[in-house]
Parts: sequence; C-alpha cells; structure tokens
Amino acid sequence: MKAVKFRDLGKEELIEKEKGIKKDLFDLTYQRKIGQVEKPHQFKAFKKDIARIMTILRERDLSNERNDKKTE
Repeated sequence: MKAVKFRDLGKEELIEKEKGIKKDLFDLTYQRKIGQVEKPHQFKAFKKDIARIMTILRERDLSNERNDKKTE
C-alpha cells in the first residue's frame, strides 16, 4: 500500500492496520518454516508497510510536539 493511503487514516486505524500486517507477517513466517509459502514477495511488502506506518505515526508525534512547543 502506498504511503498516501496510509496518511489518510487516523492514528487508531494505523495502529490496527500495523497489528494486522504484523500478524500476516507472522503467519507468512510460519508458512516459510513448514515450506508452504505461496507468495514469498510479500515478506518485503509487509515489512515496508510496517515501516511506512511507523514513520507516519512518528511524523505525527513530532509535529504535535512542535505545535505544543510553539503555543508555550
């Protein structure tokens, strides 16, 4: 999923999305261990999506901190 689509989501939705992707990644890792991975390219995609979500959440936290400091 592109970062633009993630940016449209709220904080709670992003956290839920991250949890879902992490679960999918865990399931895919389990499939790898038993030798039944159908789509190995998803490892890379899931990891990138998790990184995108974490980056967006961090950007929002930093911008909130900056706004709080400006109002003081």
